[in-house]
Amino acid sequence: MKRRVVVTGIGLLTPLGLDTGSTWQAMRSAKVGFSNLTKFDLGEIEVSLAAELKNFEVTDYIDSRAARRMDEVTQYGIVAAREAFKQSGLEQGSFDSERAGVILSTGIGGFKTIEKEAAIGIERGYHRISPFFIPLAIANMTAGSVSMDLGLHGLSSCVITACAASTNGIGEAFHKIRDGYLDIVVSGGSEAAITPMAVGGFASMRALSKSKDPLRASIPFDADRDGFVIGEGAGILVLEEYEHAKKRGASILGEVVGYGSTCDAYHMTAPDPEAKEAARGIILAIEDAGIKREDIGYFNAHGTSTPLNDAGETLAIRKAFGSHADNLKVSSSKSMTGHLLGASGAVEAAATLLALRDQWVPPTVGLQKSDPQCDLDYVPSQGEDLEFEYALSNSLGFGGHNACLALKRYHED
Repeated sequence: MKRRVVVTGIGLLTPLGLDTGSTWQAMRSAKVGFSNLTKFDLGEIEVSLAAELKNFEVTDYIDSRAARRMDEVTQYGIVAAREAFKQSGLEQGSFDSERAGVILSTGIGGFKTIEKEAAIGIERGYHRISPFFIPLAIANMTAGSVSMDLGLHGLSSCVITACAASTNGIGEAFHKIRDGYLDIVVSGGSEAAITPMAVGGFASMRALSKSKDPLRASIPFDADRDGFVIGEGAGILVLEEYEHAKKRGASILGEVVGYGSTCDAYHMTAPDPEAKEAARGIILAIEDAGIKREDIGYFNAHGTSTPLNDAGETLAIRKAFGSHADNLKVSSSKSMTGHLLGASGAVEAAATLLALRDQWVPPTVGLQKSDPQCDLDYVPSQGEDLEFEYALSNSLGFGGHNACLALKRYHED
């Protein structure tokens, strides 16, 4: 028998706010988290804007000695995981830690550490590299550190599927609980890739917007879109088996009811122009939930503001939903947060759950000019009230990775 899976905690650390409440309020107010990049000198890189965390001081959350032994990607993950865990009520320790695990994703991992230690090796000799280099840089360390920080002894894993990573991670966590392997999973993603090499790399492949106007930079589905705005931060959900959550009197924020995952097997970075597998990932999530496509009221799109992604995702939605695509509300949270790479899916799943709770769908801020290839209702500029029971949160990643979550509004029995 398949078990119900609910969400009992959300932790967000984003360019819109340093916790869930402030991030969600900023979305409700249609704010954008973009400003001139401050972390380093861009030199000749033709990019001006980034979605940096604002006023984040790690020592406000983590002891300074411990923080020095973490890359920023791990710091961000721990901060968001602590918020989610506290909201869930699990910090009181009223659970079996061997039945509680972590699946925490990233797209890149400790990139700042890699750049720093590579420079030391080149300039001073590789024998001068820090003994902490490897544990700070490896991509799974955030998952391991969160397991240690929260005292969770079940599965601890890291899914790495580029920008689909945390959606895949949450989907795998959902199945682990639904199928009886675990009762609790802390899942989501963390990313800290606003670094010279990451920005330079994305800029050189023309993936980043060159706009100097924060309101015309990350503009998913707009005819003038020219790339994404790179962001940083973390999104964490606490997934829990329904009866386990009810027994301890937890406050339930929503349900995860389906998960689909496919691969284009087409190109390293470009989506398949036929969007066949992206559409099939959406269909699999709906089928896994045991619902009909007409039950879906809102679709939180990957919506990166790149020409190929937005047109391809629109085609995938049309193929998956048929005529119902014209009845859907579709929007991209990246129009406000920027693109948090491997953490984006978790932040967007959290936004979708809060949208279900509040019966309000977030906008695609900055959308002004229509594109014939992007012809759905993208909720431009301002969010809208909407009565809906089910929503999808969709992610796509370099390598052809497609991942989709089906989420449901929670009702008290």
